[in-house]
Amino acid sequence: MKITFYGHASLGIEVSGKHILVDPYISANPKAAHIDINTLKADFILLTHAHGDHILDVEAIARRTNAVIVSNAEIAGHYSKKGFQSHPMNHGGSWNFDFGKVKYVNAIHSSSFPDGSYGGNPGGFVIEGEHKNIYIAGDTALTMDMKLIPMRTKLDLAVLPIGDNFTMNVEDAIIASDFVICDKILGYHYDTFGYIEIDHEAAIRKFFDKGKDLMLLEIGSSIDL
Repeated sequence: MKITFYGHASLGIEVSGKHILVDPYISANPKAAHIDINTLKADFILLTHAHGDHILDVEAIARRTNAVIVSNAEIAGHYSKKGFQSHPMNHGGSWNFDFGKVKYVNAIHSSSFPDGSYGGNPGGFVIEGEHKNIYIAGDTALTMDMKLIPMRTKLDLAVLPIGDNFTMNVEDAIIASDFVICDKILGYHYDTFGYIEIDHEAAIRKFFDKGKDLMLLEIGSSIDL
């Protein structure tokens, strides 16, 4: 499983020969100006919620790639009405896609489209691949529901928001990593704009002091699991 960070909360995942994009907000992010969305491959696009900083590039990418949009029922329905392929999910539900099993799990946040219309309840994804399992938390506060995840799935990586203000901060993300029983963390949803700027060295040190590995990737960089 190869995971690429495209800035903010945008990820690319390559697994079992398939390309997955998560929450593509790239073209309007100055920090990701070197990423050309027209070169990105996508068989599936996973959306945690409907905020503009998570769905901005969905239509442009899905129109070009014919990707299947996977999200909650409201978001999937929104794109289905526009003629895009979609797969609706809801909390607690899972589905076996051809790249692995996906479960839609709880997140504490809000969710509305940029025009203010209802975007369903926000969520995160647990992806069980052939060899590796990851948790993508989405935008969320620390929640006790995270303790349910390792009761069903042993994680190899947890992708957690750490920027504070709109989501968890570093300290809460450390607790979240305890809840999901995963010491290998990819941080995201930080630095994109003033409200969520962080001290990278301090964040890495706080995780290290708890015996955990926090990775803060350069935009466009990848890790292999």
